[in-house]
Amino acid sequence: MSHYRPLKLGFVPLNDAAPLIAAADQGFFAAEGVEVELSREVSWATVRDKLAVGALDGAHLLAPMALAATLGIGSHAAPMIAPLALNMNGPVVTLSTRLAALAGPGPEATGLSGLVARRREEGASPLTFAVVYPYSAHNYLLRAWMAEAGIDPDRDVRLTVVPPPRMAELLAGGVIEGFCAGEPWSAAAVAAGAGQVVLRAPQWRPATPDKVFGVTAAWAVRRPADLLAILRALRRAGAWCEAPANRAALVDMLAQPGRLDVAAGQIAAGLTEIIFPRDGLSAPRPDDAIWLLKQMIRWGHAPGGLDAAAVAARVYRPDLYAAAQPAPDA
Repeated sequence: MSHYRPLKLGFVPLNDAAPLIAAADQGFFAAEGVEVELSREVSWATVRDKLAVGALDGAHLLAPMALAATLGIGSHAAPMIAPLALNMNGPVVTLSTRLAALAGPGPEATGLSGLVARRREEGASPLTFAVVYPYSAHNYLLRAWMAEAGIDPDRDVRLTVVPPPRMAELLAGGVIEGFCAGEPWSAAAVAAGAGQVVLRAPQWRPATPDKVFGVTAAWAVRRPADLLAILRALRRAGAWCEAPANRAALVDMLAQPGRLDVAAGQIAAGLTEIIFPRDGLSAPRPDDAIWLLKQMIRWGHAPGGLDAAAVAARVYRPDLYAAAQPAPDA
């Protein structure tokens, strides 16, 4: 194994960072002979930039972020690879309690559509909604939900980017009227009486791709043994997180200061829909990358002539995942 120590891996405080946190706190990284320091980051843009310049060796990443960074969309090109899927089904749409009452019951945005139309006719300022990052399943879920009701997310409302831990606070303060983010921040908004959940990712697309483990392509070439060791540890950690017998321990672990630092009840409430893949399901699926690239093309975030299959094959690397087979007795 490489003499470089420790490896610094970044995460944003979300329930779906659980495999990285479990791999560190349950000793899976140590069992693979790698010394790891987890670094809690404030935003996805910070994670992207630190990875690009080498301040992080690897990180918990939004799945479309790895694709956008590789293509140089929204930042200087920094080719990345995603050799492991951390979770599926994380994004949640939450509206302010006030807006949810006006929009009416159910996951459809038809009630919201009427309100948006009335505000436009009256010359009122557009409602503001937040997403965690421009190139995220969260942004594409919120956009698709609105578009199905006839709302143009680029003209009829204002979309802004907010770090996930600030979502509930800004919703409670009336700065935003809704958001799409990962848990436990929707659960935190509900617990505070500030918001109501109106849509979860599985209602949009079953097994929605959400987060991946990512490294730069250059780092993967320089540190192949370390990469495979990390992937073996994360495969074990994902199975540990998904096991029902470990759920109480997982909640307690995530609640700790330096990890999510959120009430255990809110973390538990936000774990109900998240899937932490096990039994090989954490392999990155190029079809997921192609689907995400199609969302990026749909909303003008990527050029229409893009060869999505070629980009997916470049970034999503199931071959590396397959090479990182944990020991049979692990």
